[in-house]
This record gives sequence, structure tokens and C-alpha cells, in this order.
Amino acid sequence: MQGPVSRFYFNDRLRLHYAEWGAEDRPTLLLVHGGQDHCRSWDWVCRALGDRFHILAPDLRGHGDSAWAAGCGYTLAEVVADLVQLLRQRSRGKVHLMGHSYGGAASLLLAGIYPELVERLVVVEGTWQWQRTAALPPLADRVRGWVDRLHGLSARAPRKYATLEDAAERMRAENRSLSAEQAWHLTVHGMHQNEDGTFGWKFDNYVRAPFPLQVTRDDVRDIWSRVACPTLLIRGGDSWLEDPEAAGALALFRDARARTIEGAGHWPHHDRFEEFLGLVRPFLTAEG
Repeated sequence: MQGPVSRFYFNDRLRLHYAEWGAEDRPTLLLVHGGQDHCRSWDWVCRALGDRFHILAPDLRGHGDSAWAAGCGYTLAEVVADLVQLLRQRSRGKVHLMGHSYGGAASLLLAGIYPELVERLVVVEGTWQWQRTAALPPLADRVRGWVDRLHGLSARAPRKYATLEDAAERMRAENRSLSAEQAWHLTVHGMHQNEDGTFGWKFDNYVRAPFPLQVTRDDVRDIWSRVACPTLLIRGGDSWLEDPEAAGALALFRDARARTIEGAGHWPHHDRFEEFLGLVRPFLTAEG
């Protein structure tokens, strides 16, 4: 297995980073991380599947080692444009696609708009749009809230940590299921060192301001119904995310199944890795 190799590409005048694993003559697997995360969050998955796939794991715009996008809305549509550009440059034929959380929602959008690009789809804790769009406030309220959020972020200084150890402890405070090794790995690859010697997270704070012109529930219904490939929806049993089958979202797909990993929260691929791998490996390799 080869990797990870750090590479860059350009879209929308932004310099975007991705990690590449495995030999190029294997089927391509595109891994899309969640919000305020980074591509190296997939390293355990890459090590487990790198012998079967050519893996592309991008840092989304405003995250990891990709450029921050001043004036950008950090919308799912912009993420999809970035991902399509990467696939046009680095893949041949259909790809296997897996996304987590925000990246899962982006993966659903990509698979619905470009069904000809996706062979199989795994969505990890990424069906939250179905819940959220059921109760969208009026557009005027959303815009006012977004403007206020931007003003608040302009006055918010990025948090600094004296040591990487301090930041790793903060990482574990967010998810107590992480081992010390996992928290350290995620922290080391998710931080940069500031000029004064302190450490800060790589992601742009402005990704915290959801763009007000969001898709509607009818949009979600239409896009998800266009997903033509076999689809696996995974959630953590201890997550805030509603079971997609119980919520009526599973029925929107042509060929989908939903699975719950008990004892896992919003990061099943970290919290219960072996159980997670036991679901995704046979599904992605068409053995289950």
C-alpha cells in the first residue's frame, strides 16, 4: 500500500489539499470528512481499505491544509463543485464514496446530482438535513441570524493552546470515546503553530456560520431520490441524529439500507471502529 501522499489541486481559484493512498490501478474511494475536521481523520479507514482501493481524502475548503475562502458561504454546493473537480482530475470511471456528517450531506448531494460518478455510497451520520429542513425558520429570520453570526465571528479570536497536549485534551473532552492515541493523531494533523508559539485549529472559524439560503425539504427529497447507487446509511446509537428509517428518510432512496452502531456517538468510525469496518468493508467491496 502506498500513502499517504500529500497533494494539491485548484478549484474556484482555491488551492485545495488532499491525501492519496493506494495504487491508482485500483477502484477509487473518495472520503469526505465532516465540519471542523480534516482529511487525516480517515487514516484508520485508509489503512484498513488501502489494499483494495485507490483512496482520495480531501481537506474541504476552509479545513485542514486547504485554503480558507474569504467571502465564501461554505455551502454544500461549493463543496460538491470542489469534489467534482478533484474527481475529474484524479479518477477514472465511477468511484466509491463515503462521507461523515457535513461531508455525508455533501456526498448525498454529489451522488444525487451526479449519479453517473458514484458506484456505491456510504453516509455516516450525514442525513441530518432531513431533520433540519423540516423546521426551517422564515428566510428573513435566517438571513438576519446569519448576518449577526458573521458579525460575532469577526470579533471572535481563534482559540489558542499553549501545547498540543492541551489541545488533545480538548479533543477528548468533545468525544470521550476517543482513545489517547486517536485524540493525539487527530490533534497533530488538525493544528498549526502560530507565530507566537501557541497552537490553533486549522479550520476557518467562518465555517461556523451556515449560509441562510439552504435547501428545502422538497430539495432534499428530490436529490436523495436521484441517488441511483446502492447506499448504506450509518448512525451511532448514542447520536443526536434520528434513525433515518424511523424518520422516513430511508424510503426516499432507490436502493438503501440503514444500520445503527450501538455504543457509538456522532463519530462511529472512531468510537467503534471494528464494528464500523465490519459494515463498510463488505458493502464497499460488494461482498455484503
